[in-house]
Amino acid sequence: MDFSLDAASATPPFEQVRAQVIAAIDDGSLVAGTRLPPVRALATDLGLAANTVARAYKELEEAGYVETRGRAGTIVRGGDAASSRAAQAAQAYADTVRQLGVTPADAVALVRAALGGG
Repeated sequence: MDFSLDAASATPPFEQVRAQVIAAIDDGSLVAGTRLPPVRALATDLGLAANTVARAYKELEEAGYVETRGRAGTIVRGGDAASSRAAQAAQAYADTVRQLGVTPADAVALVRAALGGG
């Protein structure tokens, strides 16, 4: 696993880390059961604060890409490409509605309506 940051990018570092992990899962570089580097180790390697990497891992876990197993570390979850892409789309939607100031309840209602669930 070779993660890197683009200091000139407008994309926040936590998002760069998150996106690189997702890309590695999608292209098969990271398979189910693979242990990600510990938060502190990756933060040190990238020259980041541990909280920045922890945020990326937390968002990856919330989106279903990884699971944290305490002292066993953060592990890539199993799943298919469709689930992975759906999680990416859900994260993009969540980011957008947050930026627009839409409440979580209204955001969920919009998804239900779009899916035909009223």
